[in-house]
Amino acid sequence: MPQHTPAQNRPACRHCDGFPVVAITTGTRNPDGTRTTLPATCPACKGTGHTAPAASLVHAGR
Repeated sequence: MPQHTPAQNRPACRHCDGFPVVAITTGTRNPDGTRTTLPATCPACKGTGHTAPAASLVHAGR
């Protein structure tokens, strides 16, 4: 099971739920019998697992 780091102020990414890098199997095997995998990172958070907090809404004008 994954170990969690201490609570951070940034929320987890909605697209990857905090798991930004995954290994995808290609279906082929290496000569030693292991599967060939490719790493894939979340394009929304760019592999960090977190998103920036939403900007505060400011009312300007009258």
